[in-house]
Amino acid sequence: MSSLPSPYGIGTFGKAAYEFIDKLKKAGQAYWQVLPIGPTSYGDSPYQSFSTFAGNPYFIDLDMLIEEKILKKEDVSAFNWGQSEDDVDYGTIYENRFKVLKKAFCNSKERNSEEYKRFMLDNKGWLEDYSLFMACKEHFGQKEWLLWDEDIKKRKPKAVKHYSDMLKDNIEFWQYVQFKFYSQWNKLKKYANNNNINIIGDIPIYVALDSSDVWANPSQYQLNNSLQPIDVAGCPPDIFSDYGQKWGNPLYNWDIMEKDGFTWWKKRMASAAKMYDVIRIDHFIGMAKYYAIPADATPSDGEYRLGPGKKLTDAIDEAIGNAHIIAEDLGVAMPEAKKLLHETNYPGMKVLEFAFDGSCSNEYLPHHYKKNCVVYTGTHDNETLMGYLDSLDVKGYRYLQSYTGCIEKEALASSVIRLAYSSVADIAVIQMQDVLLKDNISRMNLPSTIGQNWRWRLKKWEFREKEIEKLFNLAKIYSRLPEIEHRENENTNKKIKRRKRKKRMKGHFLYKE
Repeated sequence: MSSLPSPYGIGTFGKAAYEFIDKLKKAGQAYWQVLPIGPTSYGDSPYQSFSTFAGNPYFIDLDMLIEEKILKKEDVSAFNWGQSEDDVDYGTIYENRFKVLKKAFCNSKERNSEEYKRFMLDNKGWLEDYSLFMACKEHFGQKEWLLWDEDIKKRKPKAVKHYSDMLKDNIEFWQYVQFKFYSQWNKLKKYANNNNINIIGDIPIYVALDSSDVWANPSQYQLNNSLQPIDVAGCPPDIFSDYGQKWGNPLYNWDIMEKDGFTWWKKRMASAAKMYDVIRIDHFIGMAKYYAIPADATPSDGEYRLGPGKKLTDAIDEAIGNAHIIAEDLGVAMPEAKKLLHETNYPGMKVLEFAFDGSCSNEYLPHHYKKNCVVYTGTHDNETLMGYLDSLDVKGYRYLQSYTGCIEKEALASSVIRLAYSSVADIAVIQMQDVLLKDNISRMNLPSTIGQNWRWRLKKWEFREKEIEKLFNLAKIYSRLPEIEHRENENTNKKIKRRKRKKRMKGHFLYKE
């Protein structure tokens, strides 16, 4: 979402988002996958959010607020939103965005509306926690909650009441911001669905330590008596990093969560199911077996431990209704994760940038795919396709040339996209940077680094008729147009109904006899 064009330094739910959906429809696409859209903290990573339920205030479209007469044009144009149309200047946006939103809050009369009251009622639990958390955070100079005064850090009832009364106006501001976020998001999602575009959302398996989730529910995490993490999340050294990755997220107390029937997870997944048509669970393998790193140690000092497995996925299935799951099963291969994926029947992921090591037995090569998977050229953690080709070793590069029958670099990149569309994978997802054949300057994230990630933006003119036509032709050639998929789903549903009808009839006659 942050990568969409806009005059205000970052993508929003405004005009460019609707135009993007129009282009996706014209290009014959059926899905739009977005990174997590929660409020970001230090480092700007969408995978480290202040709340798993709240939305990012940066994505609220200011032009829409002007159209609603909540803001004036000069209220918005008075601020600097960054110097580059293809880069997000998070520091500048952080300094200015909330000043404008607070002006909108003061001008708005929506808090008396039935819609607002219904939103407050429907989201009562998490919204109260999040709004108090953000108001306290501002009161304590943006410090993480572990550095707040002891009474409110530990949420003692008197302290919660004291700060709720003292910070009442600011708490109402944060509630209002979420109301506007969800109002705009729901309209955008409805527009996408009406145009046969399904939204694939992305949720991190873990939550940030500095979040209302942990502050409000400390017993659900592996914390000591001082509320500090005992062990934290991450992964051992792998293809992304020789050092490994230490994400710093607190680990769940799975025993406590299981005892209360995974209530928090059910609420989380039900919320995600309202926001998205398909939910990609990042680091799904952690549900089967997770990596625990001592809080004061390095990734290589960690160890694997068994997760809740099928007990948790059963709770998830119960909560998500008609939404679907994609399991991000990348990383270290382990039998427990494969077993869980098989038991849930969730589609796993295939990444073409993992395929070309020169071995014809590589599981990421399309000729090994089976149905019930989703194929990607690369993910937000990978190089762009053009950058990948520059870094591919000689053996892998020659094998890719032989595999595709292409020699030149641009033709090779385009052929990898074609491989995704032509595969038997149920869904093919292509990063916009790869559609545009961008190099690594446009890379979204380099794991284990901070400061220059999550910044790439699409220029207004870049997604042109040329790219739209190319995507449409690929979708048409390989039977991926939405109307074809819709017909196939209708036929499948008719077959299921016929089977159920026969079963009922059979039961009826047996009963009669």
